[in-house]
Amino acid sequence: MNLDTDRAGFLVTFSANDLEARDGICAIAGQLRQQGISEERTGDVEIALAEAINNVVEHAYAGVESGRIHVTCHLRADRLEIRIHDRGRPMPGGDLPNGEPAEPADLPEGGFGWFLIRQLASEIRYERRGDKNLLWLRFDLPEKPDA
Repeated sequence: MNLDTDRAGFLVTFSANDLEARDGICAIAGQLRQQGISEERTGDVEIALAEAINNVVEHAYAGVESGRIHVTCHLRADRLEIRIHDRGRPMPGGDLPNGEPAEPADLPEGGFGWFLIRQLASEIRYERRGDKNLLWLRFDLPEKPDA
């Protein structure tokens, strides 16, 4: 796993496997806490990232010997913008799943995860560019109380 930071944000890159994905998500959450994002909002981001990144590992790179996942985070005054990109298989049909609410036992695999992501993120976009999947997640941040 690699972590690069600069004034504009940070980039975490890791291999597309369960162990490195978990370490990458933890590294991102740690960086958000260091930037002063609340524990509650960091937890929301962590859950959404875990669902999205696990989908990349399990589906985009299924049956592929090796692959990389790149997660770029930019913290703005009122929002956090995250871009996940990989070179795995595209989303079926080229679009994000609806993530309809239902009982988890009634959903096909992955259905409840997309529901969670849609509930936690303020905006989600997906695009296939050449051989890359690009997933954008925006999380609105509450105003900090006056000191």
